Amino acid sequence: MNNTTHGAKVLVSAGSKHGSTAEIASRIATRLAVSGMQAETIDPEDVGDLTEYEAFVIGSAVYAGHWTKPARSLALRIGDEKGDRPVWLFSSGPIGDPPKPEEDPVDVAQVSEATNPEDHKIFSGKVDKSVLSFGERAILVAVKASEGDFRDWTEIEAWADGIAEALTSQRVAAQEHSNERIGAK
Repeated sequence: MNNTTHGAKVLVSAGSKHGSTAEIASRIATRLAVSGMQAETIDPEDVGDLTEYEAFVIGSAVYAGHWTKPARSLALRIGDEKGDRPVWLFSSGPIGDPPKPEEDPVDVAQVSEATNPEDHKIFSGKVDKSVLSFGERAILVAVKASEGDFRDWTEIEAWADGIAEALTSQRVAAQEHSNERIGAK
């Protein structure tokens, strides 16, 4: 696992109903790759074996206060199988200015407890009413939310850069520890 020629292999996966949260996941993976990580973006329902990954970045669009079922299921599975591998979580959903809703997604507490994440970040989302169902449009009216793209790409990229820095530091520390053990023999 301590491959010094390449950065950590990271799974980036996000539950996305209309594509905007998947775009956030893709941007995160791109930033991780620019930083030297081996980032793979896979839809939650398509994730197979977790053993090949050294870290996880899992996110979800938030609808009516909840993560998507595939993202929540994947996060809980990672919680069961991650061992000491780090996890970062993100939610996408607040919209408008000021962002609504203001509260954390309902099931993030369960996902956080299961995964013990390094961080959970909430990013503003995007709303295109033309792709929404009647029920989704009704929720927008109820919370008095606006249509538009409220994602802050600078904030998203800075968060991804922080993940890359943390993973690089962890790998350097692990390599130094390994070298110390070898030198002590």
